[in-house]
This record gives sequence, C-alpha cells and structure tokens, in this order.
Amino acid sequence: MNKNKTFGVIGVCGANGNLIARILKQRGYDVIGTDLSFKKDCRFAQALEGYDIEVFYGQTPDKFFKKADYIIPPASLSKDSEVLKNIDKPILELYDIIEMIKPEKPVYGITGTNGKTTSTTLLKKIAYDNGIKPCEHDLEGMQGNAEFIPILQSRLYGDVGILEVGTFGVPGTVGRIVKSTQMSGGLITNITPDHLNDLGSFIDYANVKGEFIKELQNGKLIVNGQDPTIMGLLRELDFKGEVITFGVDEMPDSIGMKECVCGEEIAVKEIISGCGYYFCKCGITTPQVDYIATNVDLANRSFDLHTPDEKLTVKMGVDGLHNVYNLTGVIIAAHEFLDLPFEKILPSIASFTGVSGRMEEVGKVKGKDIFVDYAHNPAGVETVLKEFKKLFGDFTTVITVSSESGYVGDLDIFNSVLKFSKFIVPASVASQKIAVEKLKANPKLNDRIFLNHVDNFEKTGTLGASKSEVLDGLKKALNLDCEMVIAIGEAATKYKTMVFEL
Repeated sequence: MNKNKTFGVIGVCGANGNLIARILKQRGYDVIGTDLSFKKDCRFAQALEGYDIEVFYGQTPDKFFKKADYIIPPASLSKDSEVLKNIDKPILELYDIIEMIKPEKPVYGITGTNGKTTSTTLLKKIAYDNGIKPCEHDLEGMQGNAEFIPILQSRLYGDVGILEVGTFGVPGTVGRIVKSTQMSGGLITNITPDHLNDLGSFIDYANVKGEFIKELQNGKLIVNGQDPTIMGLLRELDFKGEVITFGVDEMPDSIGMKECVCGEEIAVKEIISGCGYYFCKCGITTPQVDYIATNVDLANRSFDLHTPDEKLTVKMGVDGLHNVYNLTGVIIAAHEFLDLPFEKILPSIASFTGVSGRMEEVGKVKGKDIFVDYAHNPAGVETVLKEFKKLFGDFTTVITVSSESGYVGDLDIFNSVLKFSKFIVPASVASQKIAVEKLKANPKLNDRIFLNHVDNFEKTGTLGASKSEVLDGLKKALNLDCEMVIAIGEAATKYKTMVFEL
C-alpha cells in the first residue's frame, strides 16, 4: 500500500471507524475522516486528538471524497446506500483492514464469566509498572470486550496486547477474536451460567466460551482448575497446548449443582460459586493444580501462593475470596506471558485497589456506607454478596439487575440476595416481579422485602433500571435499619454519582 495515498474513513465517531483511522495513521498513512455527528456530540473525538487527522464533522462533503484515494465505510452502512453508490474510489471494508494490517506483537486474552475486567486491568497495571506498554483502545466509556474492538485494539501500537474477550452470547464471536488477533495465550477465570436467554442452555453458553480454547489449540492457557466446566472443555476439545492450572485451598461452604460437559449434573463443593471440588462419573475431577493459594486471610488481605518452585507471600489491595482467584490467575499470567519475575509482580498486586464499580464504596449518607458492584449474573451476585457478608455482616441490597438469562437468571439472583441480605429493595422491573411472587407465596417476607416504585423502564442488556429507579431504591434503603447499603447491577454502577444527590 502506497504511503502517499489518503484513506478516507466514514464514521470516525463510531468505535470501529475511530480505531481504523488511528491504526492507519500510526502506520504512517495519510488519513481523513468524516461523521454526521458534530464534534461536541462525537463520543470518541478525544481519542483522535494528537493524531493529525482532518475530520469533517456534521457532514460528508464532496471535498472528503475528492481528497481520499480509498474509502472505508462503517460496517453498518448498507452496500446499497446512496453514499456508496456514488463513490468512484476503491472501497475497503473492515475485514480488508483486519487482513492487511496484523497485530505485530504478542497478544494475550482474558475470558470467563466473572472477573475478566478486574484481571485484565490488573495485568495491564503490572505491565505498565514494569515499563511494558499494552495497546489501548482509548474509547472513553467503552469496556471493549466484544465484537471488533479487541481485534482492532490489537493492531494499535504497544509492546503487548492484553485483551478482555467477552461475548453477548453469539456463537463465533470469541473464536473470531482469538483468531483475528493471532492470540498466543490466554487466561480463563471461570465459566458459570449467563446469556441463557440467547443460547438456550448452559452447555451452549459454555461452548461459546470454549471457542477460546479451540482457537488456542497450540498456545498456552492459564485456567481455574477448580471449575469443572473449564476442565471438561479442555478434555472435550482435546486441547494440545500447554495448560497451567490454579486454585484456592479453602473449606467449601456450600454445595451447588452444575451441568458437566457430558450432560450429567454434578455436585460441586463450592469455594466460590461454581468452583471448588468436584467429581463426575465421566472422569472429570478436581486436578492437583500447579499453583495453589493457601492461608487466605481476608481480614488482613493476604495469602500464600505455592508455585511449582517456591512459596510467595501475597499482599492484596482488594477484598474477597473471588479476588484471591483473580489475583492468582494474573500473577501466573504476568510471570508466563510478560516474562516477569515474581518480585516484579507482587508490588503491583499489593498496590492494586480494584476496578471502578467492583465492591466500590461510593459514599456515606445518613451514617450508612453505600457500595456499588457491577455483579449482574447469578454466580457473580452470589459470590460478591457472600464476600460482603463475610467481611461486613448485615447489609441492605438494592437490586438494579435484569439478567441476560431472563426469568430463571432473575430468580436465581433474587434468591442469592434473599440468602445473604438483611433487607432487599427491588429497584428493577425484573426484581420487582420476582419480589411480588415471593411476597404472595410468603407474606412473612414483608419484613425483609421493601417494594420500590418502578416505572415502565425497558432493559437494555443488563441495564435493568433507570436513574430515577436507582435513586428511589437508595432512598428507601437509607430508611431501613441497617448500616450498609449495597446496590448491585449495571444501573447501580452507571448512576453511582447520584449518591451525592441523596
């Protein structure tokens, strides 16, 4: 491709267009852009600053087409659109850019149902702390773990690609990310039920996550060995690469049923939801893991980590047994993928205080501590509330979740909230419906469940409540006889600043 040619990117205010423009500019090509949004309304305009890309905001003028030698339209633009019909320049599509420009760096992925964002953020922090620059998409407000964002992000400048790999329950999504980023290794945190409304069954969902394993056939995988689903998929997919397992030596505190990849229901002696000690007659059983966390002291935020060669004392800056799993996986990833000695990793672990919206204390109102947590699926909610209970005792939970697994997921979430909370305030439409059913079946729950006013808000993904519903829920929670309030769900974290309005 001739460096003297100019590439015209249509839709630079969209995630894909923004990333493509920056990728081309970083490679030394001349780039111009256009978008029908005005600059003040352009969500990702800030990411283009410093790139010397001329952008025509609010219009697509003839000047844009005259200056461009190649046109790159957004993937969402129909091939029959009038804009494309009138173009007499060569047109390059999203897949053309992906094919022409490669990552040119080692790329590693982190996937799982829960813990992805925390693990990805921490692994990047360790890299930065040691002078290693991960490529960043820099799209403000975008988690960037699905669709084409990780694929394009891997092509931005950096020493290494550390990508969060998610899915909206669409088969092929995870596999495409792994393949298109030329990923050489990855970390799997856990696989627990999610997106069941889209995929129909837990095993269908697990198989979507299994694409990560399938596409990394000859790579290196770091996995939670105490998750029977992960270990089952490794066997079923006949993984040929290197596998490093980890786990936590802790007494189980419950028994949960989980479907094995063979189709049988197996009992899991759970350390955290869906993970612990298990045995299935098909032969899947808890392995002797390569790295094991022992002597976990949550009160003092510490644990011992036994590696294949030595014992490490790990100091944590975050709370919860689920974070012992997250931190253990990341320590191994930093050692194996970033080639760092443990003494270069542990200081970053100790100074990591978590990710915004994860067990985050956002304020104190009327003498009550208010926390928010992004937990939005049954396993995530159960794990987080169990840890809050261990650490702090009684609390009121405000539910803003609408599960992506539909009614079954909403019911499982409500049951977990009922199990661990002193009081419950249902703030989402989904949780309100479950609450009405619970109260009708058992009127005694009137002492614990306090119905909140809910409007006709329609959920988007896991965003199950409006700003006003979250605000009303928090107000009601503050009037209950409990010193701690925990608001769970995407809406709770999205609207967390409203605490200052209380």
